Amino acid sequence: MTAPAITFKKRRSPIGRSRGDVVFDAILFVFLTLVFLIVAYPLYFVIISSFSDPIVVARGGVTFLPVGFTLDGYKAVFKEDTVLRGYANSLMYTAIGVSINLLLTIPTGYALSRKDFFARGPIMIFYMVTVFIGGGMMPTYLVVRALGMVNTMWALVIPGSITVYNMVVCRTFFSTNIPDELLDAAKLDGCGNTRFFTSIVVPLSAAVTAIMVLYYGVGHWNSYQSALIYLNDRKKWPLQMELRNILLLNSIQMTNPVMTPEQLKEKERLEAISEMMKYSLIIVSSVPMMVLYPFIQKYFVKGVMIGSVKG
Repeated sequence: MTAPAITFKKRRSPIGRSRGDVVFDAILFVFLTLVFLIVAYPLYFVIISSFSDPIVVARGGVTFLPVGFTLDGYKAVFKEDTVLRGYANSLMYTAIGVSINLLLTIPTGYALSRKDFFARGPIMIFYMVTVFIGGGMMPTYLVVRALGMVNTMWALVIPGSITVYNMVVCRTFFSTNIPDELLDAAKLDGCGNTRFFTSIVVPLSAAVTAIMVLYYGVGHWNSYQSALIYLNDRKKWPLQMELRNILLLNSIQMTNPVMTPEQLKEKERLEAISEMMKYSLIIVSSVPMMVLYPFIQKYFVKGVMIGSVKG
């Protein structure tokens, strides 16, 4: 009679996971925490530097906590009336631009997602060609000038009214999340294409719409190159142009080569304030996007992962 075989069971944690799983999760947690700190520290440094003494900031005395709390950087930024005007212009350009983007991108993406659209293939090829071949700055400027849009708001929102990448994201969303059976059922109830799109497709597209608002909104808010090319009237400048102009003026005012000791001391103070203004300007220009993001955060992961997994 043979002795029964002895088997050893792998010891598992109380929650039903092995030691290897626990160790792996611990290492992963530590690694991701370090990555988070590396990524978050520059933003944290900008925030504390914007509230610290400008001379201490210029000398590199700020590391983890603000030193000599002051609002001089923000006062220097907002003492210019042009900043508030630029804020208002940027908000208007962003709101109008995003509205135009949504009105063109979402219907285009839906139309190209329909399998029964006979011109779907050629139109998609036409759009994809523009991804690899662009007109260039000078031809684009000549077209904008011929249309009479130079020195107007429309020069900032019309040329980039639709982005092929965003349109492809919308098309993928509609093709994977709006089943054909839903359209067939709507047609049986006498619903046409327009009614189906406005009453059924759009309400079901909150996730991709929120992602489009984020993508296009950030693009319009941070854009200054188009304003630099097309706008001549300073009253129409967006915020990014005003901030750029403030930094350039501050750097030009401190280039006098011959100075008295008092002037050198004042120059050092102005240089410190100008250095701190950079941090204040970053915070000022980032606030609207930081306020917008929490409202669409729940849609962000779903929108970014559109088309990656189906089932």
